[in-house]
Amino acid sequence: MGGMSEEKPWPDSIRAGECEQHEPLVRRVLAPNPSPYTFTGTQTWIVGAGSDVAVIDPGPTGSGLSIGDPADINGTGHVDAILRAVEGQRVAAILCTHTHRDHSPAAAPLKEATGAPIIGCAPLSLRDDGPRADSAFDPDYAPDRILVDGERISGDGWTLEAVATPGHTSNHLCFGLVESGALFTGDHVMAWSTSVVSPPDGDMAAYMASLSKLYDREDRVYYPAHGPAVTKPRQLVRGMLGHRKQRERQILRELEKGTNVIPEMVKHMYKGLDPRLNGAAGRSVLAHLIDLQTRGIVRAHDEEWELA
Repeated sequence: MGGMSEEKPWPDSIRAGECEQHEPLVRRVLAPNPSPYTFTGTQTWIVGAGSDVAVIDPGPTGSGLSIGDPADINGTGHVDAILRAVEGQRVAAILCTHTHRDHSPAAAPLKEATGAPIIGCAPLSLRDDGPRADSAFDPDYAPDRILVDGERISGDGWTLEAVATPGHTSNHLCFGLVESGALFTGDHVMAWSTSVVSPPDGDMAAYMASLSKLYDREDRVYYPAHGPAVTKPRQLVRGMLGHRKQRERQILRELEKGTNVIPEMVKHMYKGLDPRLNGAAGRSVLAHLIDLQTRGIVRAHDEEWELA
């Protein structure tokens, strides 16, 4: 990031609007919303090589400004790019892993263009008390059918199974492609970055449990919503579980040293972080602290934290 970004090569094999084949049943279209939160942009995955397809995470529309994570500042032309990529095939289902504004807003115009039902995660309504994170959420998401853990939908030569993975958001689903052993992981597991877990909806204990759940599976490859495919899934998940436990130990060490407010912890724990991501790092530290509080290890007084 920073001022050097012009000189760095584009870290992706395609540009916004282009389509790339990854395996016989899987291709992706890149949305035009690169940012510190979305890497090269949201990846819309198209599943199916026969008469019909499923579209996973149709992406942003650029219809609203959101603050911080995630960017919905630009989705212009993305629905058209999806329609170009599926030309000659019927869209049988539009699937959403979760309802952040870089993932689900384009579901509505894509449904209008194709007549396909919107299937997948539950809509999310945040409570009115406590810190609101709804600038990042898509308030208009309206699914025709909600999938629960283990439920399947199928088309011509493809079968997708919902895998409930709460944590990044409470309504997050991954989708397993039964025929090939691929798992579409949304924002739950990515190779380019860790996931932001932002309370009140993001829950660190749930996130850790969902990581363990993926570790117990036999998926061959992960296709996340941002960044490159993950060819060694279990190795990555094991590393992410270790990383979160390490962050927890860092927080406990900060509290032992007398650091009792989150911005100071972020300063000590995230050396060299893009300053635009400080807020997101603070949300994840808060998620860890809430988890530690639930377990009786720390306690809070207003904005200050201490060991219990």
